[in-house]
Amino acid sequence: MTKKEVSTDVLLAGIIKGIEEVKGNELDILDLREIDTAVCDYFVICTGTSNTQVNAIVNSVQKVVSKEFKEKPWHVEGTDNGEWVLMDYVSIVVHVFQKEPRDYYNIEGLWGDAKITRIETNY
Repeated sequence: MTKKEVSTDVLLAGIIKGIEEVKGNELDILDLREIDTAVCDYFVICTGTSNTQVNAIVNSVQKVVSKEFKEKPWHVEGTDNGEWVLMDYVSIVVHVFQKEPRDYYNIEGLWGDAKITRIETNY
């Protein structure tokens, strides 16, 4: 049996669900599809309040995406220190930051041409 291809939008919804399940903050979606030099379709950026929460967000995203879509990230980097974890799902790259590294690296500013959508949370 062949593996069914998951659309980028469906994968994006699963990633957002995983972030929201463990109360990730400041959830931004950067739409990079109109940028010629972009390496993927979307960046998903969120903030955790501690190393523990950053890693909980990463684990939640992996669990939701794996369970619902049978997808695994191509690569995960940064779980050792939990300040900035990058999860590469090829068409979507997820960045889970603590507040200070997020402010310092300012990915939203670096990709200023991207359409940025803030996902409002109720927690």
